Amino acid sequence: MLSAYLLIFHGSRDPRPQIAAEALAQKVALQLKQQAPPSRIEGVARRSTTLLLAERGTALPWVETATLEFAPIPLHERIEQFARTAKARGFSQIEILPQFLLSGVHATEDIPQAVAQARDRVGKTIKIKLNPHIGSNPKIVSLLSEKFQQFNTSARILLSHGSRRPGGNQEIETLAPQLGAIPAYWSIAPDLPTQIQILVNAGYPQIGIQPYFLFSGGITDAIARQIQHLQFQFPHAQLLLGHPLGATPELAALIAKTLNS
Repeated sequence: MLSAYLLIFHGSRDPRPQIAAEALAQKVALQLKQQAPPSRIEGVARRSTTLLLAERGTALPWVETATLEFAPIPLHERIEQFARTAKARGFSQIEILPQFLLSGVHATEDIPQAVAQARDRVGKTIKIKLNPHIGSNPKIVSLLSEKFQQFNTSARILLSHGSRRPGGNQEIETLAPQLGAIPAYWSIAPDLPTQIQILVNAGYPQIGIQPYFLFSGGITDAIARQIQHLQFQFPHAQLLLGHPLGATPELAALIAKTLNS
């Protein structure tokens, strides 16, 4: 079954996440091409010349992006639009992969509702498959482990946004120990200053802090400013801040394997 792919992101007024999303989508297309059987790529090329990568003259799987918020049209309309275009180009289904790290309201309610609305509107003309959100992939642990290894520290903090919903932080509470880290949250307790204080009191001279965010944006900027302030507060400890997951080949490979599984 020949698929076109739609990666759904949260969306932001900050242009940086959208730029990163488009870059990630291109990398995912390249990864899908590398992982797909030759016959599948030939089928893509026959169905749509718009999928040709001009500078290399090779066919790529069709991967586009959509956002849940700050988009010109509602998400269900965007999905419907993509599905109808895919059908016209000869695809038999579209696959949707939410680019959300945690199973919050957006991943478990908002996006499934939008997909259901789109399915009602396109009927049986094309299949719409909704995949689990990317954070549910067990290989996310390996990706984060590689991020932490750049610090070469025994004291680690996994920093997430945090949720006030009952059970909303369980995934982070489970994930952090697998990485040899303790959890901290941007919007709720235990916050970053609290967890840094605990590690400093325990005598750790260096602390690696990995933000569990997809891309850089307003919150990660604020985190960086807070780290600078905390470094003055804890002058005898070196605070090392990592980067969000980002539009990297490693994340693209994980996404492609999820779509091919």
